[in-house]
Amino acid sequence: MLYYRILQKAIDSREYPDDSAHRSAWGTAGSVTGIAVNLLLAAVKFVVGMLTGSVAATADAVNNISDAGGSIMSLLSVRLSGRRETSKNPFGFGRMEYLGELGVGLLILLMGFELLKSGIQSILHPQEMLFSWLSLGLMGVSILAKVWLYRAYTCIGKPIHNNTLLAAARDSLNDCLATSAVIISMLISHFFQWNIDGYIGVLVSLLVLKAGFDVLSDTVTRLLGGKPDKELGDKIIACVKSYPYVSDIHDFVMHDYGPGRCMASIHVEVPADGNLVAMHEVIDQMEREVFDTLHVPLCVHMDPVAEPDEQASTVHSVLREYLSAHNPPLLMHDFRTVPGENQINLIFDVVLPPSYPNAEQLASELVAIARGLDQRYHCVIHFDKDYYYHV
Repeated sequence: MLYYRILQKAIDSREYPDDSAHRSAWGTAGSVTGIAVNLLLAAVKFVVGMLTGSVAATADAVNNISDAGGSIMSLLSVRLSGRRETSKNPFGFGRMEYLGELGVGLLILLMGFELLKSGIQSILHPQEMLFSWLSLGLMGVSILAKVWLYRAYTCIGKPIHNNTLLAAARDSLNDCLATSAVIISMLISHFFQWNIDGYIGVLVSLLVLKAGFDVLSDTVTRLLGGKPDKELGDKIIACVKSYPYVSDIHDFVMHDYGPGRCMASIHVEVPADGNLVAMHEVIDQMEREVFDTLHVPLCVHMDPVAEPDEQASTVHSVLREYLSAHNPPLLMHDFRTVPGENQINLIFDVVLPPSYPNAEQLASELVAIARGLDQRYHCVIHFDKDYYYHV
């Protein structure tokens, strides 16, 4: 879109010290755009409400004011999140964007409850609406403006992963539906003399409340440590697996300190008889590439894996196949054997989803399978939590 291209040319023509400053500039542009457009739309709808006496139109105007307030919070959070690291906050202030998004959600909920109250009062005490084609046209223009704002938020928010702007984009679509409902209410009142304005006002409030709950749910999940960014994680894993010596990976964890501020750790399995110095150089190169290309500090732990003998290889394959056929499929790693005269210890880790219901039963099943192959087998199982694949 033309506006986005103009912004892109203006922002890209300036020099920024790092990606966070560039991201802050885009976030500021998107937030300021939202403030200006929403205040203009609120003014238009207030005029329509005064001319027609429509509670639904006034409710929609109040909704636009709440949207403008949300854009102001977005602007503040974007500016604060761009602050440099300090001794007290070595991981930066990236999560300020999540707090800003939380504030937007609370503001939307507050406005939604107020609109619901006004709609119920209008149902109990209805007032006659005054129809005006000019008012109807202004409401139609406001829908087009919200569609444009949705596209602007999306074009700006997606590349920089600004969740506050993307939440505002979803709310803009809800506003289009709400304003369309107001237009329908005005037309029905004019042509059929049915005053459904209060009911439409309640419908608008429910849409606003849903948008608020959605924003709060997403934000609280991220603040509590929700699902990792799978697209970024897959890129990290692909990069790690592309290096020599790496036979497999496990225990991959991503730590989110705000948009654009992520750290990760991973265990890589390497040959136990490999050249330690050469493998260490590969690990160093791997960490540098991930940081240079994906801007993610990566900590890599090497796990030396010895080639199992024929007997150990058989039990390893049987247990691994059983776990892969499980629902959900499970992984195992760090398998090794400690032989003895009367007992052979099978030591390995099994990776479980965070919500796995019964690890003890699974352990019993694995022990039974191993004993079925050789009564001397004794399983020493450590259960790991999967923080990536099953979340």
